[in-house]
Amino acid sequence: MNLINEPKTCRGKKTLEKICKSAEELFTSQGYYNTSINDITRMADIAPGTFYIYFKDKISVFKYLVEYLIGELKDEIRESIKNCKSSFEEHEGFKAFFNFLGYNKGLYRIIWEAQFVDEELFRNHFENITTDYVKRMEAYQKKGEVAVDMNAQTLAYCIFGISNFIGLKWIIFDDKPVTDDVIDNLTKLFENGAFY
Repeated sequence: MNLINEPKTCRGKKTLEKICKSAEELFTSQGYYNTSINDITRMADIAPGTFYIYFKDKISVFKYLVEYLIGELKDEIRESIKNCKSSFEEHEGFKAFFNFLGYNKGLYRIIWEAQFVDEELFRNHFENITTDYVKRMEAYQKKGEVAVDMNAQTLAYCIFGISNFIGLKWIIFDDKPVTDDVIDNLTKLFENGAFY
């Protein structure tokens, strides 16, 4: 589905950026349902009609933001782990995930609100983001680095679930970065387990 009418000029790209930045800020601070297109255009300092050059409606800009931000997150994680040879180097992937969320705190609110705005988008986001991770877990299983009697999809969702709540606690609730010792604990949990 085409969510956006891509701009052809530098000026158009700057206008699109202003719309997206304003929408992200407003969706983060007051939520999707409490934000109007007029709110977005007012904050972006553009005429209301200009919005419709790029997006057909409010849900389109919301979906575009979700897809764009998730794409950026996946690219950062991919870049951080491209030289990782084993599951024991996953520390870098966690670090990239938490750093990205630290710089894009609005992503949490937007993603979690998506379940009430567009449930299919929300579900697809989680299924999409774990697909690559499941493949990595399966590759690690073939190398003997992850227990073969564990379901790779279950493991991927467990890792993302724990990572999400660590992000919520440190980045959102406490407004602090996730420190290396926290990431070390997380990787140790998956490498060695928590119970003896």
